Amino acid sequence: MNEALGRSAVLLGFLAALAGMGVVGVGLARHKASILRQGGLYAGLILLGALVATGAMEHALITHDFSLAYVAANNSRETPLLFSITGMWSALQGSILLWALILAGYAAAMGWKFRRRAGDPLVGWATFTVYAVAAFFFGLMVGPANPFAPVKGPVPVDGPGPNPLLQNNPLVVIHPPMLYLGFVGFTVPFAFAVGALVTGRLGEGWLVETRRWTLFAWGFLSAGIVLGAWWSYQVLGWGGFWAWDPVENAAFLPWLTATAYLHSVVAQERRGLLRVWNLSLVMATFCLTILATFLTRSGVLQSVHAFSNSNLGPVLIGFLGVAVAASVGLIGWRGDRLRAPARVDSALSREGGFLVNNLLFAAFAFVVLLGTVFPLFVQALDNRSLTVGRPYFDTMTTPIGLALLFFMAIGPVLSWKRSSPAVLGSRLVLPAWAGVLTVLGCALAGIRGLAPLLAFGLGAFAATTALRQLAHSVRAQATSGRGLWRALTGRTNGGMVVHLGVVVIGVALAASLSFGHRTQVQLSRGRPTRVLGHTLTYQGTHTKVTPARSELVADVAVSGRGVLRPGISQFGTDAQGIGSPSVSPGWRSDVYLTFDGPAQHKGGPVLIGVIVQPLVSWLWIGAAIVVLGTALAAAPRRLQAPPGRRREERARDASPDLAPGLPVPGRRGAPAGVSAMAEAPRTAEGGA
Repeated sequence: MNEALGRSAVLLGFLAALAGMGVVGVGLARHKASILRQGGLYAGLILLGALVATGAMEHALITHDFSLAYVAANNSRETPLLFSITGMWSALQGSILLWALILAGYAAAMGWKFRRRAGDPLVGWATFTVYAVAAFFFGLMVGPANPFAPVKGPVPVDGPGPNPLLQNNPLVVIHPPMLYLGFVGFTVPFAFAVGALVTGRLGEGWLVETRRWTLFAWGFLSAGIVLGAWWSYQVLGWGGFWAWDPVENAAFLPWLTATAYLHSVVAQERRGLLRVWNLSLVMATFCLTILATFLTRSGVLQSVHAFSNSNLGPVLIGFLGVAVAASVGLIGWRGDRLRAPARVDSALSREGGFLVNNLLFAAFAFVVLLGTVFPLFVQALDNRSLTVGRPYFDTMTTPIGLALLFFMAIGPVLSWKRSSPAVLGSRLVLPAWAGVLTVLGCALAGIRGLAPLLAFGLGAFAATTALRQLAHSVRAQATSGRGLWRALTGRTNGGMVVHLGVVVIGVALAASLSFGHRTQVQLSRGRPTRVLGHTLTYQGTHTKVTPARSELVADVAVSGRGVLRPGISQFGTDAQGIGSPSVSPGWRSDVYLTFDGPAQHKGGPVLIGVIVQPLVSWLWIGAAIVVLGTALAAAPRRLQAPPGRRREERARDASPDLAPGLPVPGRRGAPAGVSAMAEAPRTAEGGA
C-alpha cells in the first residue's frame, strides 16, 4: 500500500507541476488573465501530492515496511520512533522528497498570497518558474531518485538502521528541515527576478513583493547553519563546530550571497541603484542552493556530513547549468534597461557602503567556492586527490571577516548621497572609543594576537553603533507616544538586532578558535588530576543498553562542573564505536570531555580527551539574537503602522484591482509607491 500510494502521489505532484506550467504558459502566450488565474490552482495539487507522498513514506518508516528499498536501507526494528521519523531525510531519496514537500508548501503559500493578482504577467512568470523547479524535483522522484522503489529480491525481516551519526542526537529533527526551508525558500525571489526580467518590469516593485520571503528564507538558513554547528559540536567529539568541510561550505555559500542581497536591495529600493547586483545576487543564491544539493547528494565529496552517494550528479549539474545559463542570459538580454536612474555620488555615502559590502561578500563567497570546488577540478582533470584545508580558508577569510565587521560599524551611520566627515565623526566617536577601550582592556588582561584583538575591538565598535541606532529609534518612538514594539520592528531596527547577533557570534568565534586548549590525560579511578585549570576525578564506567544501541560511559567529576559522562556508543551490528562527548557549557568557557580509550583491564586507567574553549555558548546566544532580529525585520507592516495608515492599507486590500503601494482613488495622503504588480513601462526603464 505504501508503495502504490507513494508512487501515485509523486506522479500527481509531477503531472500537476507540468500541467500548471502548460496552463500558465498558455495564459502568458495569449495574454489571458483568466487562464493565468486557473494556473495558480495547480499549486494545491502539487502540495497534495507532496503531503500524501510524505505521509506514505513516514508510515512506511514507522511501520518498518521493508518492502521499500529506502526503508530497508535506512531503518530497523530497533530504531527509536523519533529517528524512524527523521529517517526520511537521512539519505538521498528521502531528502529529495523533503525538498519537494517544502517547495510545494512555498508554491501554495505564494499562490495564496498573490491570488488576487494571479492574472498579472509578472506573477504568471514567477509561478511558471516555481512550477518548473517543482517539476524537476518531482521528476527526480519519478525517475532516478524514487523513494518508493521496491526491494530487489526477498523482503528482509530487518534493516541496518540510519547512519549512527543520524541517531545520536535529537538535532537531526530540526537541522535538515531548517536548512531546506532556507534553501528552497530562495526559489520564490528567484522566480520573481525571472518574472521581472522576462516582463521588463525592472523597477523596485518586485523587490518589495519578495522582501519578506527572502528574509524568512535567510532566517531559516541562518538557523540551520548554526544548528548544524551545534550538532557537530555535540556529536562528532572533536570539540569544534566548523571545519570548513565541503558540505558546511555548500550551505554557507548561498548564505553569503543572500546576506549581500539583503543589504544592497535597500539601495535599489531607496535610490534605484545596484539593479544588476541585486538580480545577480538573488539568482546566484538560488543557483548556489542547487550546487549545494549537487555537492552533498551526488557522492562527489568525501565528508563526515555526506550521508549518501548516488548517480544523480550529472542530472543535478545539468539543472544547475540550465539555471546559470538562464540567469546570465536574462540579465544580458535586459542589460540596456538595467541602468540605474541615479549613481553613487560619493564613496562616503550609504549607497557607497552597500557597494563595498557587496564586494566584500562576493570576495568571501569566491574564496569559499574556490576552496570547495578546486579539488573536484583537479581530480577531474588530473585524476589526482587534493584537499584544501583549514589554513587556506582561515588565511583568506579572516581579513574579509574583519573588514565586514568594520563596515558593519560605519555603514548604519552613513547618510544617503553624501556624508559629511564632521557629522560622521560625531556619530562614530562613541563607538570608536568603545572599540579602542575594548582593545586596551583585552591587552591589559593579557590577551595577545592581532586577529583576536582586532575582532574584539571591531566587535565593540559595531555593537555600539547598533545599540546607538536602536537607542535613537526607541527615544524617537517614545517621544511620539508609540510603544517599544514599534521602536524595534521594521527592517532597519531588526537589522540592527541582527548586527548585534552577528557581533556576538564573531567575538565568540575569535575567542574559541584563538584561545581554546585541548589535551589527553590518562585517569586512574579515584585519583584527582589537575588538567587545564580543572580537577578531574575518574569515578568508573557503566554501560547503558537500549534496543538501538549500547553505550560505555565514563563518569568523570570536574571541579565546579559536576559529573560529566562521555561515552562510546555502538549501534546495531555496526562494530565501529561512535564517540559521544559530554559538554559542560558556561558563560565564560565550556569544558568538553571525550572518552578516547577505555580501560585495558578491569579497574585500569582510561584515556580522556579534555577541551576547554572560551565563549562557545555565546555562539548559540548570538544565533538566537540573529533569529530574533530577522523576525523583527519581517514583522507585518500592519503591526508597525499607526492606526491611520492601517485604515488606508485595509482600504487598498479591499480593492482587488489595486496593488499594495498604489494610492487609493479619492484618498488624500495615500502612499505614492509603485509595486511590482503595477509598474509602468517608464518606471521599468528608470525614467520615472
